[in-house]
Amino acid sequence: MKNKSVSKAYIRRNSIISFLVFIVLIFGGIYFFKKLKAENKENGTPTTLRKTLDFNEKIANKVFSPDKKTRVFDKSEAAQNVRVNGYVGIETAPDRENYFINVIKNNGDTLKVSVDELKKLPKTDVTFNFKCIEGWSQITNWSGVKFTDFIKKYHLENENSLNYVGMSTPDKKYYVGIDHKSMIQPQTILAYEMNGKPLPANQGYPIRLIIPVKYGVKHLKRIGNIYFSNERPKDYWYERGYDYYCGF
Repeated sequence: MKNKSVSKAYIRRNSIISFLVFIVLIFGGIYFFKKLKAENKENGTPTTLRKTLDFNEKIANKVFSPDKKTRVFDKSEAAQNVRVNGYVGIETAPDRENYFINVIKNNGDTLKVSVDELKKLPKTDVTFNFKCIEGWSQITNWSGVKFTDFIKKYHLENENSLNYVGMSTPDKKYYVGIDHKSMIQPQTILAYEMNGKPLPANQGYPIRLIIPVKYGVKHLKRIGNIYFSNERPKDYWYERGYDYYCGF
């Protein structure tokens, strides 16, 4: 088969076209960036990007199955020096004696659950790859009570039929909103141990949320309040420009 000869004119023409396309893309990118920067912001994010994130969340909610499980690891693979991914809401020392999880029920009543009461429920162990939005990940081991077991024990089926679960620290400085499907995923636990020992203060002692299908920003430390809603509860990092869903 004979090799085709390529004329200098052909090469020159294609080089010019490639250069022009490159220039258009560069200036188009600059224009789009400036337009986004000038847009009104919704919860810390330009409106166009926020709409895109919200659209992605709708798709994720539809395709996600509570039966989905993240990869599990052997306890021996878990890190002993566990990284801390934030201190908002846990700056003060924990008050173990007066600590309760306050569950706001649909009828307005508040259910108070102590650590000792929680520990009477079946214990579940989870070892998974904890992922942070800062770009790091770490295999970690946690033990506690499945959220679904918690729901059954305290007859919160009506509350659990709503679309979202909201949580906050006792001082309400840190708060998250999480979709119902992710909360009833079987690896989601109310954790009271890390590596077989009580949680350290900087890891949310005495009780924290572990939800392996979400990034670290959703794993609220030192749970103070839980409530249920059909509307998206407020979320600390969503208000500061991040994705509300924060799942993978």
